[in-house]
Amino acid sequence: MIKAIIVDDEYSAIESLKWELNNFCSEVSVIESFTNPLEAISAINYLKPDLVFLDIEMPELDGFQLLKKLEFKDFNLIITTAYNQYAIKAFRENAIDYLLKPVDPDELVKAVEKVSLKKMSNQGDIEAVFKKYLTQDNLFSSTRIPLALSDKVIMVERNDVMYCVSDGNYTNIKLKDGQNYLLSKTLKLVAEKLPSPQFVRVHKKYLVNINFVSEYVRGDGGELLMSDQLNIPVSRSHKEELLQSLQIV
Repeated sequence: MIKAIIVDDEYSAIESLKWELNNFCSEVSVIESFTNPLEAISAINYLKPDLVFLDIEMPELDGFQLLKKLEFKDFNLIITTAYNQYAIKAFRENAIDYLLKPVDPDELVKAVEKVSLKKMSNQGDIEAVFKKYLTQDNLFSSTRIPLALSDKVIMVERNDVMYCVSDGNYTNIKLKDGQNYLLSKTLKLVAEKLPSPQFVRVHKKYLVNINFVSEYVRGDGGELLMSDQLNIPVSRSHKEELLQSLQIV
């Protein structure tokens, strides 16, 4: 559970954020909320939350002044404000995200995902991260996917994945910018979590993103030429599925 404190001089904004967290981010528990930033300082120092939602423009003390007065600073920071001019300064304060009011639920969920990933990664529980995120079907309806590496979890855009290559009990992920990542998961597991028809298993060793297919050369099974010039064989058992995904005219 992520322990959170909300600091905002508008009571209605606090109640709105609480409602969204309760309905969309069940892993967050709001342990306190404050409209008075001076009172919030003592509470943050004492309660030591995992996460602070912080408004910027408040009477008596603005959000950045509050941060400077804190003794306890080992928490994730999400800025919530009606003004977009503070974004650069917010990220200099190591804010994990910057949400404009009224807070969009989808943006809130993504911000909390970052906190959850960071918390578990800091605890060294990489396997827990993988299980939490790679076994949730709803995650793969979004545009980003988590890749659990040996020492960390990184988020990549699903559309940037060109193809995946099996290497026994491991899978190599190739991105369009040329980066390669090795996962300690089988291609079968990875294939189950990437959506079709965008991603197609064309061979026992290969899963491809059809958006990066440059050519299909006909044959017994055939062969694909990918946009990075890699030739990928197509097995006879996967040929029909590939042709349906390519929607050849």
